[in-house]
Amino acid sequence: MKTTKTIPTFRNENEEREFWENNDTLDYFDESKVKMVRFPNLKKTTKSISIRLPVDMIDALKAKNSIRKMLKL
Repeated sequence: MKTTKTIPTFRNENEEREFWENNDTLDYFDESKVKMVRFPNLKKTTKSISIRLPVDMIDALKAKNSIRKMLKL
């Protein structure tokens, strides 16, 4: 078990962001105490986008996708 530093109190999110950009989290958390956590009920945020691709790239992607479907990857 290693000695860890105390995380300071931040006045706002920008101050906290700046702090973590300039400090290593390993100095503030003990890796040996880290546990895997799952959040099964979180919903992914999605957003539709439109992109233009060359026709030959679209054809190649469709071909790869059909191969994956056949192989069930």
